[in-house]
Amino acid sequence: MQLKSRNKSAHPLLYGTLILTLTGFLSRIIGFFYRIYLSRLFGEEGMGLYQLLSPVLSISFSLSAAGFQTGISKLVAENTKEAEADRITPLWTGLLISTPIALLLTGIIYVFADPIGRYYLQEARCIPLLRILAFSIPFSSVHACINGYFYGRKKAGIPASSQLVEQMVRVGCVYLCTNHPVLSQQLPSILSAVLGLTVGEIFSMVFASIPLLLSRKASSCNIPAMCQRRNAKLIMAMVLPLTANRIALNILQSIEAVSLPAGLRNYGYDNATALRVYGVFTGMALPFIFFPNALTSSISILLLPEISENQAMGNMEKVADTTKKTIRYCGALGFLSMLFFLMSGRWLGNTVFQSPLAGYFITTLSFICPFLYLDTTLSGILQGLGLVNQLFLINLGGLALRLGFVFLAVPTVGMTGYLWGVLGCQLFVCLFYLLTLKKHLHLF
Repeated sequence: MQLKSRNKSAHPLLYGTLILTLTGFLSRIIGFFYRIYLSRLFGEEGMGLYQLLSPVLSISFSLSAAGFQTGISKLVAENTKEAEADRITPLWTGLLISTPIALLLTGIIYVFADPIGRYYLQEARCIPLLRILAFSIPFSSVHACINGYFYGRKKAGIPASSQLVEQMVRVGCVYLCTNHPVLSQQLPSILSAVLGLTVGEIFSMVFASIPLLLSRKASSCNIPAMCQRRNAKLIMAMVLPLTANRIALNILQSIEAVSLPAGLRNYGYDNATALRVYGVFTGMALPFIFFPNALTSSISILLLPEISENQAMGNMEKVADTTKKTIRYCGALGFLSMLFFLMSGRWLGNTVFQSPLAGYFITTLSFICPFLYLDTTLSGILQGLGLVNQLFLINLGGLALRLGFVFLAVPTVGMTGYLWGVLGCQLFVCLFYLLTLKKHLHLF
């Protein structure tokens, strides 16, 4: 037992990556079967409706959770020399600020679901879905803050387990809601998928909270310590630029998500066909391409506190060495994944989803794999170094490039134009991530 404990402490990045990757792969396997079930239950148009909610979900998560998770993780990692009770202070501070924001967003989305659905998403059928989705936001916010704390402590087991709980509860909820309509030969509603998402967030938040509620360290952190102005300033100095950057990017991504179906309609598709193509791309093809990204996402999450801690100790040689290894291994993973999807993409689309269109998308998207997987981990390194503004400008440039293809190429050549834009965006982002790291770490 002592040897096992020493191995964990000696190699926290490797151990944490292994835990997150294994649970990530398991979660994505469950997610694959779940998406196959959804696609056959609701059809390609139903999947398109479900995916249209992503802009609202992304913006609400950016406002209430994403910046807080990153800020909490970085501050906890930097406070390695502090007392154990003090290291949890960033979590309480983040919760005190993020929870009211999340509750406010819930009220806004629920009350204004009608105009959001009709005018922003340009689809009235999304209105009831938005009202259910709104209740997931506070639970998602609390869950993200707790995950940030455990990532900063390099304890990936609890966030990884809560991710699995969320996925299993989501699938179980949807199955229970749709089983009766299917058995009675009635058409099930896509509302059940959104309900499953919300219930999954509730259960995962409760699961992640249990270790904190049972922890002596958490209970020993008194209220005055939680509310110190110094701690609030420290965390908000991290959260504000991160949140502002994510919101700006999410707005552009939301414009893209809404404009892509519109561009397909201008290309000549009717509304149902445009939604079907959009649903196949986002709900069927992309999950396949992102499947190996479970490994690089795990590395990215754990690189942030690892890089932050070494930077705080002035150990920049280790930061540079970690970055070089990341580029080497993630680049190799991306290249192998590209070859696999290039050779088997059409078969996967036809066999798994019974959709030739999904197979075409998977094959074409295979070329982004080397850049996509590398971009994920390099982003974590840049955040760990505190290069938030540079990260924002690079991502902004990549999204602007992709939007240009949405507005100019999609109405002319259809989805092929968008696929060109996705490849160009990943190339652009990867190149400038590498140039930024070369400048700050003197790589190569």
